[in-house]
Parts: sequence; structure tokens; C-alpha cells
Amino acid sequence: MKRISVITPCYNEEQNIAELHARIRSAMAQCPEYDWEHILIDNASSDGSVAVLRDLAASEPRVKVILNVRNFGHIRSPYHALLQASGDAAVMMASDLQDPPELIPEFLSRWEEGYRVVLAVKEESEESPLFFAIRSTYYKLIERISDVRITKNATGFGLYDRRVVDILREIRDPYPYFRGLVADLGFESAKVPFRQPARKRGITKNNLYTLYDIGMLGITYHSKVPIRIAAMAGFALAMLSLLAAIGYLVYKLIFWYQFPVGQAPVLVGMFFFASVQLFFIGILGEYIGAIHTQVLNRPLVIERERINFDAQPAVASPGVAIAKTQDRSRA
Repeated sequence: MKRISVITPCYNEEQNIAELHARIRSAMAQCPEYDWEHILIDNASSDGSVAVLRDLAASEPRVKVILNVRNFGHIRSPYHALLQASGDAAVMMASDLQDPPELIPEFLSRWEEGYRVVLAVKEESEESPLFFAIRSTYYKLIERISDVRITKNATGFGLYDRRVVDILREIRDPYPYFRGLVADLGFESAKVPFRQPARKRGITKNNLYTLYDIGMLGITYHSKVPIRIAAMAGFALAMLSLLAAIGYLVYKLIFWYQFPVGQAPVLVGMFFFASVQLFFIGILGEYIGAIHTQVLNRPLVIERERINFDAQPAVASPGVAIAKTQDRSRA
């Protein structure tokens, strides 16, 4: 039987974990020709999520749990869990029930047609219209400036063939922009449209910083357009400044007594060019920061404990061998 790994990262999702697994089990029951496992990676939750995960793993041998020693962020932890998948294909989804598990049978159907990547595309959403519009605008921007074609409104929810996962293991990216990385591999993908439901329980873990982080990651990893705009704008503004200076000089020589230069143009010009410089220094800093992260080559996560993984070895994160962890496996 082909084996499917369902991966769901979680952080403070105590109220959603049980329903999430029940819906995944129900979806997989529609596909009895597949064996499956459910891998949940907990990013050091501060609520009762760990207790719920332990109880779930104790009652269901298909459930495998990874507990991190600390919160490693919303980018590194899910990616690490994906690399631990042992199935012929892996399904990635969030634990907040906004990625409907009921789409799994359709993912498998498209996978069997020969697609190595099946992406859920969020065409509509019950979230705030303002946030949906901002996200859609960002996706359009990334699509236009990226060096590779990134699927618009695809959040990473979808199915990935084992061949794709094996290549990701070889890449060993310590801080990946997952959607762009998958697009960069070049595999043709099937698209499954869906309407994203509103979160029923709990609160979103994304804030302005995390959204900015992943947004800039997508730009710096997959586009040179901003830094080239900075170079071209710098050249254009330098030429404009030179022309303005020549114009002022000629006008002053012709109308020496009638044309007082004054301080206003000097101050306005100084603040304008200073703000432009700071903006583009910030853009340059983002690219340098991305390089710095790659050079550090830190592990994606450090695990505190594994549950129900039996003798399956952990896949090492980039840079170093994974720390030894306690594994409470079922007999």
C-alpha cells in the first residue's frame, strides 16, 4: 500500500487538535487503499496542546508527535516536520482548521494522475476582506517580480510527492520560503481551488512581524528586482541632482541679485535624498540578512521528544546532526 504522511504544525492549538485529527481520519477513511500517518510538530506551546498530543498519540498509533525545545518560528518548524515524513507523498496543512482536511481525497486523485505537486489555491476566504485584499496584492506582486513562477494564493497547503521531499532534503535550506522553493524545483503542479473558512477557535499566531518576515523572505529569496530598482533609482536621482544643481547655478549667474537661493530647497532636497537612501539601505539590509541566515546554517529545530516514531531516525537539519531526543514509542 502507498503511504501518505499528513503533517500539521501546531502552536497553542489545544482546542483544534482533536477535531483536526478526527477530520483527517475521516478523510483518509474515504481512501482505504492508502496507509497513512499523522505527524504533528509542536512549537513549544504554552497552553495544553502537549497534553492533548500525548493523549492522542497514546490512543492512536498513526499519530506521531515531535516536541520542540523552544518556539523555532512559523517557517522552520513546519519545514522540519515535512523532512521527517516517511510516506510516498506528504500533505501539509495548518492545525487551525482553515485548511480543510476534506480536500485530501482530491489531492490524492490528482497525485495519481501523475502530478508530483498538488496545491490548494485560496480563491475566496472568510477572513477580513482587508487582510484578504492585502494578501492577494502581495501574491500578485511576488508573481510579477519573482524569478520563478509562484502560484498566486497558494499558502503551502497541498500534497508533495516523495521525490519532491527528497530533493528538499538535499537542498538543506536553514530558513526556506517554502512556496518559492517548491516553485523553483519546476515540477508541474495541479491546482485545487477552495474557500478558506474562518477560524472557529483560538486566535491567529501571525502578527505584523511574522507577516513582514515571510513577505520579505519571498522577495529577497526569489527576486533581484528591488535591489536593481535601488541601483537604477540611485543613478537617476544622482543625474537629477546634477541637472538641478547646474540649473540653479546658471539661473543664479544670470540673475545674481534677483534670485536668492534660500534654505528651503536645500532642506527639502536633503531630507528627500536622505529618506531615499535610508529606504534603499533597508532593502540592501534585507538581502544581507538573508545571506547571513544562510551562512549561519543553523538547524531548523532542536527536538525535545519524539512520540510513536519507533526506530525511524530523525532527518538532520541543515548544518549539524540533529540532537539526540527521547523517543516514547509504542510497543
